[in-house]
Amino acid sequence: MTDPTPVEPTPEAAAPQPAPAAPPAAAPDPAPAAPSTTWTPPASVSAAVGSRPTGITILAILAGIGGVFGLLGGFVIMGAGALVFGGVGAIFGLAVLALAGLSLAFAYGAWTLKPWAWPLGVVLAGASIIVAVLEIILGGSGYLFNGVITAILYGVVLYYLNQPGIKAVFGRA
Repeated sequence: MTDPTPVEPTPEAAAPQPAPAAPPAAAPDPAPAAPSTTWTPPASVSAAVGSRPTGITILAILAGIGGVFGLLGGFVIMGAGALVFGGVGAIFGLAVLALAGLSLAFAYGAWTLKPWAWPLGVVLAGASIIVAVLEIILGGSGYLFNGVITAILYGVVLYYLNQPGIKAVFGRA
């Protein structure tokens, strides 16, 4: 016969209790990202501007067209100037080629909003004003109208490039 009273388990016979679970370990900090080698405008400028201003687009196109024609003219001036005026004509042709190359560089930089394009545009506009004034002074009355119009146009370009919003697009404050 069996005894109907329940038997109390002895401490040795009790089932082992599981150990309390350890808190989850904190995830390690992610490695810092490598610094970027490309320039991007500040977020405030990107959000405010969103795209290239129309005036910069127009300047880039005109500078590109002027640069292409400047290259063609520079080669002609260098060749013909060397035949007619000797070394001085060739040097003048090289100067025209250099300015045309800088104009093409500005066109690319303005189109892509590179930070180096702004000072290049300011220098080119300033140099064009100086050349126009020299044309007025040294060219006589035959060059007066052309020199005045050129100086006024590049003065407007210089003023436009120095507007705070335009400077900010190029990363200048």
